[in-house]
Amino acid sequence: MAKLRLTKAAELTSLARFREFIDQASVARGIDAETCYDLKLAVDEACTNVITHGYAGMNPGSIILDLEFSPDQVVMRLTDFGHPFEPYEPSAPDMNAALANQPTSGFGLFFIYSTMDVVDYKTREEGNTLILTKRLKTVIREP
Repeated sequence: MAKLRLTKAAELTSLARFREFIDQASVARGIDAETCYDLKLAVDEACTNVITHGYAGMNPGSIILDLEFSPDQVVMRLTDFGHPFEPYEPSAPDMNAALANQPTSGFGLFFIYSTMDVVDYKTREEGNTLILTKRLKTVIREP
């Protein structure tokens, strides 16, 4: 099982680097574009929540992204040192409601739960860790 790690400042400018990291690792292992997009979307939304809410009222710390590739799944662990927040699976947005009646934010958890197969969260003294698992449609290769 291949494990990769990237640590960046908990700032919105770091989001592009997290996406590039996932993209490069996925391409090297032959992961299809749709799955790679799902991985990047989930991490982007989770990191945005950490930056916006987890470190609210605190000096921004860091976010650690660990990627673990096995032949049939990708496990992403996001660790931060901000305020803990227990994610919950939100209800789907009302697709029949008028756009003006839709909230302009708050879709992050919906996107995370929609794109990942397993979402888990742990709070310990070592930090808060969001564990996102995506099962793969095809077996990946080692670079």
